[in-house]
Amino acid sequence: MSTLSYSAIISERNLSGWHPPDLKGVKSKFDVSNLSFWYGTNQALHDVSMSIPPRSVMALIGPSGCGKSTFLRTLNRMNDLVEGTRHTGDVLLDSEEIFAPSVNLVDLRRRVGMVFQKSNPFPKTIFENVVFGPKVAGLKNRGRLQEICERCLRHANLWEEVKDRLDDSALNLSGGQQQRLCIARALATDPEVLLLDEPASALDPASTLKVEDLIFELKKDYTIVIVTHNMQQAARVSDLTGFFYQGRLIETGPTDQLFTRPREKQTEDYITGRFG
Repeated sequence: MSTLSYSAIISERNLSGWHPPDLKGVKSKFDVSNLSFWYGTNQALHDVSMSIPPRSVMALIGPSGCGKSTFLRTLNRMNDLVEGTRHTGDVLLDSEEIFAPSVNLVDLRRRVGMVFQKSNPFPKTIFENVVFGPKVAGLKNRGRLQEICERCLRHANLWEEVKDRLDDSALNLSGGQQQRLCIARALATDPEVLLLDEPASALDPASTLKVEDLIFELKKDYTIVIVTHNMQQAARVSDLTGFFYQGRLIETGPTDQLFTRPREKQTEDYITGRFG
């Protein structure tokens, strides 16, 4: 795909009502400095530095195995669940080091929610899926739980489709509905950041479009970081894009610039399909 084709996608996006976030004088939500990461003896990330502003969408692109999902999972320390990992460098959330000994991991993962590539609803009702987090945190008031459920399903553009069957099993929903349910479940803990790891890779085109529309709406209130292999999707939904290759961040910048006027030859070769 040529940079001219990406220009057409970006022009169409702009005409549909997309607007760039106003980043003047805005303090970063995440500041990552010289981050290197190892699984045992295998180094997955090499000196990655990146700033992610609030209420924006950052897309991470690159070939399989390039480190983008490892980077994503570092932002809420999900990699801590893998034995034998270690890191060097700094990851700051609102200027506070997330790897500091004083950090409460439960609170960190509440603030930085994650939605995985494969939708993973619990074998419970739609209602119980959405309010799972608040109930685990100790909220028992049924009326308050109902308010949270409706609010989060509305934010996930799912309320009108399921409002009359909240007591049905979540496993009866379609794949696209299950993925939006998982997003609603993540929203129920009042996160500040949403990490989306290939959220539409297993969905049909209609469901993918709904997820992309949802991302567009959610960035008004949340910072979103999305890993995607679909570069057209990155061009459609993101404000900023980072290109990873062999564990290194090759280039990052505004999406329209990276896809139409990349600074690095490696970036241009990848987005135009010369390798992948």
